[in-house]
Amino acid sequence: MPAREMRMEMFLRALLKRDFSRAKGHLEKLQKMAGSDEWGRGYGKAINGFLSAIKDNDPDSLIVQLIREHDRKKAEKLLEHFEGILEHDFRDDYEKGYYTAWVEFLKAYLSQKTLA
Repeated sequence: MPAREMRMEMFLRALLKRDFSRAKGHLEKLQKMAGSDEWGRGYGKAINGFLSAIKDNDPDSLIVQLIREHDRKKAEKLLEHFEGILEHDFRDDYEKGYYTAWVEFLKAYLSQKTLA
């Protein structure tokens, strides 16, 4: 498993445990791995959004709904949708970074054995 995907899995586990200080540490390492170019900025925007939404327990946020509902089918559909978005040639690097973070997050989410 590539280092960034492994780090994403650790980030997800910390979020699921609501261990925000550990999640923040993983987030910072993910941002460093992603870099500071447009792609990295999009990736960073997504992972910061994951942390903020879960920390704030925002019921309108897609990420909170996924974690609350443990809906594997919904997560699989989202993964397929976001992978499809990444195949569009017209997407800029920022968008590709953003959706790559979602794809990596959803893959890590779906790999969790505790999901129903």
